[in-house]
Amino acid sequence: MKVVIAEKPSVARDLARVMGAKEVKDGYISGNGYAFTYAFGHLVQLCTPQAYGYHNWAISNLPIIPKQFELEVKKVKRDGKQIDDAGALKQLNTIKALLGQAEEIIVATDAGREGELIFRNIYYYLNSKVPFKRLWISSQTDKAIKEGFANLKEGVEYDSLYMSARSRSESDWLIGINATQALTLAAGNRGLLSLGRVQTPTLAMICSRYLENKDFKPQAFYKIQAGFEKEGIQFKTTSNKIDKKDIAEETIARMQVGMNATVKNVEAKETKEQPPLLFDLTSLQQDANKKYGYSADQTLSIAQTLYEKKVITYPRTGSRYIGEDVFEKIEELFQHLANTAQESIAVISKNLIGAKLNKRSVDDKKVTDHHALLVTDENPGPMPMDQQNIYNMIAKRMVESFSEVCLKDITTVVIDAAGVELIAKGTVIRQYGWRLSADQVELPDEDKNNDDQDNENAQLPKLSVEEILEVLTLELAERFTKARPIHTEASLLKAMETSGKEIEDDEMRQAMKDCGLGTPATRAATIETLFQRDYIKRDKKKLIPTEKGLSVYYLVKDRSIAKVTLTGKWEQKLEEMRANKVSYDVFMKHIKDYTEKITKELLQLRIAIAHEELKPLQKGKIKCPKCKQGQIQLYDKVAQCDHYARGCDFKIWRTLNGVFLDEKEMKNLLEKGKTSVLQGIRNQEGQIVAAPLIFENFKVNVG
Repeated sequence: MKVVIAEKPSVARDLARVMGAKEVKDGYISGNGYAFTYAFGHLVQLCTPQAYGYHNWAISNLPIIPKQFELEVKKVKRDGKQIDDAGALKQLNTIKALLGQAEEIIVATDAGREGELIFRNIYYYLNSKVPFKRLWISSQTDKAIKEGFANLKEGVEYDSLYMSARSRSESDWLIGINATQALTLAAGNRGLLSLGRVQTPTLAMICSRYLENKDFKPQAFYKIQAGFEKEGIQFKTTSNKIDKKDIAEETIARMQVGMNATVKNVEAKETKEQPPLLFDLTSLQQDANKKYGYSADQTLSIAQTLYEKKVITYPRTGSRYIGEDVFEKIEELFQHLANTAQESIAVISKNLIGAKLNKRSVDDKKVTDHHALLVTDENPGPMPMDQQNIYNMIAKRMVESFSEVCLKDITTVVIDAAGVELIAKGTVIRQYGWRLSADQVELPDEDKNNDDQDNENAQLPKLSVEEILEVLTLELAERFTKARPIHTEASLLKAMETSGKEIEDDEMRQAMKDCGLGTPATRAATIETLFQRDYIKRDKKKLIPTEKGLSVYYLVKDRSIAKVTLTGKWEQKLEEMRANKVSYDVFMKHIKDYTEKITKELLQLRIAIAHEELKPLQKGKIKCPKCKQGQIQLYDKVAQCDHYARGCDFKIWRTLNGVFLDEKEMKNLLEKGKTSVLQGIRNQEGQIVAAPLIFENFKVNVG
């Protein structure tokens, strides 16, 4: 019997259906010589510090660096204790029993770094010696699954991928565990202060941009604007920036409406605007955030659903290219879109059939484990609006990427008026090319200043050097410098992709991806972790640090754990390990040395923290109802015991049954067991009532 291990029950069911296995058992499906079983994410994890004998948080324990990392069943926390996850343990026992009868294992977890780790952790935890092969596919269509099973890869081909995944997991454990404990203890147990290898530099980027924006003082500058007309075509010109008002006023005083001006230079050039590259996950998340306001996590979740519905290819890709083999079949996909897509996409798809296609997104050397996102030839059928939006974005990007270049004639005219140089630019599109399918309004780039378009004109008349024109309008325009905008998820993802370097060119950014923060598959989870830690919050699309997030940032901003470039270099080394260019031992020695260094750095902060108090939001004291020893710290969204490091995990949301509890009512609830009568309470039936909240047996109910 061959045992197939998938990452999710839904995927296992789909693989079983395609391969003819129909007998549903507890935890697997069998038939036709196969048993299809599954994990549900990570069933096995790296052991917690308690497994190595570190039961309490203490400075004397740090740094915690196991001689050899051990694996254990996934744990859940209950009543302050780590216990085995019952569901994970049951499924592991099912897999163990199946492997006892297996002649071969087929690894069908997601074809990427994390999927490889999920399988290998199970395999090594169970001490299995059964030989295994790898199913490596980029879509879940029946055709792709059958082809994948017919062309299984040798398991050893993915050993370097596993070592990269293992190193990432162990380095995150070392840095996260030690840095978190060191900072929490240094701060005197004022609640959990979580740090992480990718999490902390990401928080630093959000906080530094926020503070830069808030502290920014706009500086005034001035431009002289003059209007002209020829052959019925009106156009505007603008001077270069003038920093001082008195100089600007002196300059415009030399000019007047009705005066003559002379054309000094006319430069016309044809420019080719190449279509955008195909989507990888990060660029899809960026555009979905700009266009629909979807979070990175939402977009990944929607894309994963579309993948499991078989209508798009593997979403967790870091490549924006396809290989020649995929390109050979691209016309079939345009035929499919011509028959099934929304009208605007269908029309362009039809025009691309038989046409010469743009091959900017075709490059075998730039395809990583998976090619760029494409639709498949499966009919999507009716879908919820959010899925339809993401599907259409991927389909639309496909027709753009393979369309012709956009040809523009850009004319720049320089006019002299009383010694003042005035500039006008005109753009005429000669061939729309890929822009036929582009949005009428460009998606805004939140990370760019687009305030300097004073001399742009849709059209300019034909002008020649030394031609005389009359000044028809004249104005002194005051402008102000603008701060770089506060990060949105779109601009943050872009910054994570390039370790904070400001790179506009798509291809240059793609070249930087190996030394970005995290991977396309993990960036959404990193951002969500910052929300869960109550370090950041949303204000519409903006990412705003909380008081707690800023407090942590101020403490670590000058420490190496907050340095974006360092984390980017580690990510690069992990990619090199995947390509067998760096060894596990060399990388992990560097990480262990760094762990010792950062732990020492953070523990030394005890002196600084004594002078720079971490500010909880309340003035009074609320006794923890669970441990009776600690005090409750109030943050924006949660209230939490400050004895976390001593084993108390008590935490409660500040918004309960639709009402936000201020300090007074939180004190009433946790110390007296009951709030006063609150307006706007939502009861169990969903009705809005005026009632107290009651705290009993660590549960909150409506009185």
